[in-house]
Parts: sequence; C-alpha cells; structure tokens
Amino acid sequence: MSNLAKDLEQRCDAVESCSAIKMLIQPRDRDLGGFLVRRVLPTHQQKMVGPWIFFDHMGPVDFPAGQGLNVAPHPHINLATVTYLFEGEILHRDSIGSLQSIRPGDINLMVAGRGIVHSERERPEVTAEPHRLHGLQLWLSLPEDDEEVDPVFYHYPATAIPEVTVAGVPLRVMMGSAYGVTSPVQVFAETLYVEARLQAGQTIALPNAVERAAYVASGSLRIQGIPIPEHSMAVFSSAEEIRLEALEDTQIAVIGGEKLGPRHIDWNFVSSCKSRIELAKEDWRAGRFPKVPGDELEFISLPD
Repeated sequence: MSNLAKDLEQRCDAVESCSAIKMLIQPRDRDLGGFLVRRVLPTHQQKMVGPWIFFDHMGPVDFPAGQGLNVAPHPHINLATVTYLFEGEILHRDSIGSLQSIRPGDINLMVAGRGIVHSERERPEVTAEPHRLHGLQLWLSLPEDDEEVDPVFYHYPATAIPEVTVAGVPLRVMMGSAYGVTSPVQVFAETLYVEARLQAGQTIALPNAVERAAYVASGSLRIQGIPIPEHSMAVFSSAEEIRLEALEDTQIAVIGGEKLGPRHIDWNFVSSCKSRIELAKEDWRAGRFPKVPGDELEFISLPD
C-alpha cells in the first residue's frame, strides 16, 4: 500500500471515530471554460448540505494576457447561483438584462426560478493584462413553492456584507444570521454562509444550523484532534457545538441551513421534479430559452 493510500485510510478511520464529523469530502477536478475547478458538492455520498447542492472552488488560476474566463451563455432552472471571488473579476450577463462585474468580497445572487440564461466572461480591460482568478461558485436549491418564481438578479457589494470579529477571528456573514449579525443577501430558506480567516492556533465555534459543513479554501484545521487538510470539506454531525482550530493561517467557508426535500440535478438544471428537468432540456435544445442581451451569438450545447 502506498503512503498516500495509507494516509487516506488512516484519515477515514479517524473521521469514523470522531463524533463531530459526519463525512470528509475530497473534491474532484472538473474543467470549466478551459481551466480546472475543484468540485466538492454534490457527491455520491453527500448530495446537499442544507439547501446547498453545488460547491465549486475555482483557481487560483493565473491567465496570461489575451486569455481568461470565457463561459458562454447557458441555462438554469429552479435554483439560485452564488458567486464569490477572493481575487480577480467576472463579468456577469443574463437574459433578464443584468450586466454586472463581480469583484472580491461582492456577492452575486442569481435566482433562476422558472428559467434564466447567463454568461460568465471577463472585461477586455482585464484580459488585456496577465491576471489571476480565484473564488467560489455555489448553487442553492429553492423551496418547492419558490422553484418557479420569476428570475431575478441581485448584486451585493463587499461593503454591504456584515463583518464581525469573534475570539479574534474576523468573519463575514455572507448569507443568513450568525454571530449576532444578519446578512442583507436574499434567502428563500434557512441558509448559512460564513467566511472566516483564522491565524495559526486560533479557534472558533460554528453557529448552529440543521446541517452545516466547512470547506478549507487554504490552510488546514483540526476538529476533535482530526486534521482537515486544505481543499477538503468536513460535513458535521448534529453535535451541538463544533469548534474548529487552525493548524496554520487558514481561510474557510462555512455553509449550511435547513434540510430541503430530495432534488434532481442534471447538467445545469436542479429541480424537485425530474420531468421538469426533461422539459428544460428540451426547451434548451429547441432554443426556447431567452437570449442574453449583448451575448447572443454563442451558447453551450446540451451535453449528449
């Protein structure tokens, strides 16, 4: 057995003996517009954490001049997308006429509802120079009563996101309520999304939620003596208090919220109803989704 295999086996055995950790997820690499991202959710064993059904960590990737993120128009239904950047800039366009640059610290929330099309590219001024892109892209399942709402787009600048320091740890409460503050970002169910930046040796207790998990964007953690390495997501049990300790300078994203019913996911479509996804696929094939103003010439075809 290789050293890596032994390490993974020992880590799995340790997690099984830890009352705080339900599962430790290692991401899989996926191609997104010419560069790799780490896909954390969904997995075969863990479809969702609260309402969160999709979690991608993109980058950091360094683009030479003349290259950059270039994701052509594609559709979504029955979900809401959340984009959050650590570095770089993305230009969002969608079929309801939104045109918005997202920069580090901002939150873009796109509610697909009954159907929306959007593209994710970069401004020519950005791609003209060497640049870096680094961030998270997440999807929220909508409650069944909200799955077919009219599509809407919200942009929240970094200055609108509440910040608080707890036990010396700076935190940003991106969505939901935690640590005595409430984010202005629209939610449709009980939702938790918090960013924390810990220095080596610092600890923080997580806010309570029906379901919750922590992703280590950089650095490493320890929970009840179990190390959680960089680029891993620890999904927690229902234990009342979960306390994280940073083994080095560490940046994490904490997600969670109420548990929704089962959801189907196929390509860019999420729904509580499988036949609704089949209808959306046929509508995309037939060109019945609306176009994106200013980005009408290209689109991503439905995978075979």
